[in-house]
Amino acid sequence: MGLITYKPTTPSFRKTVKIDRSQLFKGRPEKSLIEDLQPNSGRNNTGKITIRHRSGGHKKKYRLVNFKRNTFDKIGTVERIEYDPNRSAFIALINYQDLKEYIIAPSDLKIDDKVISSSKTEISSGNAMKIKNIPTGTSIHNIELKPGAGGKLCRSAGSFAQVLGKQEKYVMVKLSSRETRLVHGECMATIGVVSNQDNKNKKIGKAGIKRHLGIRPTVRGVVMNPVDHPHGGGEGRTSGGRHPSTPWGMKTKGKKTRRIKFTSKMIISRRAKK
Repeated sequence: MGLITYKPTTPSFRKTVKIDRSQLFKGRPEKSLIEDLQPNSGRNNTGKITIRHRSGGHKKKYRLVNFKRNTFDKIGTVERIEYDPNRSAFIALINYQDLKEYIIAPSDLKIDDKVISSSKTEISSGNAMKIKNIPTGTSIHNIELKPGAGGKLCRSAGSFAQVLGKQEKYVMVKLSSRETRLVHGECMATIGVVSNQDNKNKKIGKAGIKRHLGIRPTVRGVVMNPVDHPHGGGEGRTSGGRHPSTPWGMKTKGKKTRRIKFTSKMIISRRAKK
């Protein structure tokens, strides 16, 4: 795809870098595979704000992406590659003889390519199979953590994992974060690297685009009063004077917040990137 830069005719264009989407399908999404999406403004199912600074944004339709890849033993044809406003990766419309579905598009998937989902099939980009049947060293994405629950790992733009080896019922997988973990062999995974690998190089350029994405401005804690934030107060400008914290006093850099302990046995190593 590539990147697009602009002549610096305005201060915002000077630094704006966008993704070139000229090769994507320019029409409307498949009507049978979209749903209305109500903006939740960062709230959970009880209405409580769990992600701050979210509101507004451009109106969207949700594309029903098949993360389970449960259309087994049917050969599908890639009808088109589309933009999806709900995720950083591109999506592909797969046309079977009797139905259509969206999947996350791998980086080298093209129009008219054939894909299949099966227990064991050939190693080709876009094909999905049980992870126990994937050879060592293969790049994979859309990885299930529980058989039949749908892909949970490596779904964003440019992400992938690598199969390291097999260990009884489980398969060792190395993620982009350098974490090595065990995944049950019956879980499904898709071959290839997720599309839109240049997404990490884009630059927003101006505040208005952030508002289109539904992200509101953030006020720094050091400019607040002590009643509003632990960093607030002080004579003159200060840098906080304490460990970086949330407005509720929780430490924000380095404090472990992982609560799920029973799955820790699946994690072999968690070496962070340098």
